[in-house]
Amino acid sequence: MSVTEQARRARTAAEALAVATRTAKDAALHAMADALVARTPEIVAANGADLAAGREAGLSAAILDRLALDEGRVAGIAEALREMAGLPDPVGEVLRGSTLPNGLELRQIRVPFGVVGIIYEARPNVTVDAAGICLKSGNAALLRGSSSAAHSNAALVAVLRDAIAGAGLPADAVQLLDATTRDSVKELMRARGLVDVLIPRGGASLIRTVVEESTVPVIETGVGNCHVYVDAAADVGKAAAITLNAKTQRLSTCNTAESLLVHAGIADAFLPPVLAAFAEAGVTVHGDARVAAYSDAVVAATDEDFATEYLSADIAVAVVDSLDAAVGHIRRYGSGHTDAIVTDSQSAAREFVARVDSAAVMVNASTRFTDGGEFGFGAEIGISTQKLHARGPMGLPELTSTKYVVTGDAHLRG
Repeated sequence: MSVTEQARRARTAAEALAVATRTAKDAALHAMADALVARTPEIVAANGADLAAGREAGLSAAILDRLALDEGRVAGIAEALREMAGLPDPVGEVLRGSTLPNGLELRQIRVPFGVVGIIYEARPNVTVDAAGICLKSGNAALLRGSSSAAHSNAALVAVLRDAIAGAGLPADAVQLLDATTRDSVKELMRARGLVDVLIPRGGASLIRTVVEESTVPVIETGVGNCHVYVDAAADVGKAAAITLNAKTQRLSTCNTAESLLVHAGIADAFLPPVLAAFAEAGVTVHGDARVAAYSDAVVAATDEDFATEYLSADIAVAVVDSLDAAVGHIRRYGSGHTDAIVTDSQSAAREFVARVDSAAVMVNASTRFTDGGEFGFGAEIGISTQKLHARGPMGLPELTSTKYVVTGDAHLRG
């Protein structure tokens, strides 16, 4: 089936979803969750085929980790759908309303986008997350995953479609596009008028391609070159704990810290124990000359190192002479995702927050908290680093647009 035909079917499904009650949508989400658990063996078997092919193709450990599913992960994905069912339905929410001087009643309400296309890499859990958040927000989903997860995604979507249809909603609310050819991506990016918005999730090259080549409007998610800046007024113990958590709690996520900036005034106290902790954790430090002076294990850093989203056991580290220098470094190399300051100085924290132009700015907290679940949104489709419509973790409200409803009583404009 062509992408155009799938998009037409999605548009028909979207019409039904737009008027579906919360009860109906939540029942479908619970049915999807139950079906995932019940059919876990076939999902894990399909995933095994992808993992075997990935190992043979030489995929990195980080990519294989993103790709892997087991009984526990499937159960976690299913539980996320149940939690989503418990969230408020954004559709129909009144954002503002008033009675105009002429007596007209004006309301601005949330409405679904319609058909949402999602292009993503590796992670099969995104298949379920995207399907669920689109359905809950009243949108039909066209999913184009990577070829590396083709078997997993096909199994997951087959389960989800059966469950959705069994719950009385159109199965075409969720469709999987062919991942064996790039043509499906090109067709999806050109389906303006059938697809309302595209959301790319993946590496920098994927996102750049979609943004530059799509005629369909794009909500841009961004790569995560996230920074931790340890200020001169930081508590060394707290700063070390935050830094290590931001880098090592999970290596393969976009909110993992990839760069560490240390104020010269605290470097002597902070860097020796932190560099030792990195070495113990197997993290390679790419540092400037001032950092290298503290350890022979430091690899000389290049400009490219400071601009890299590693997604691996690597981190770029530099010593800076001031908060101003730290902000300048972040503005030069950062990706606008998440940046953190560790400090006991309220004035330093206020200045950092005001000057760092990122979707999320952390004060004395790990960058790993930039996440829809951690923010209490319950679900997210991705983390947007753009400045239009949505920025930061994109929850259910960000998967909607608005319309104005104007009610009169034979009102005529004079």
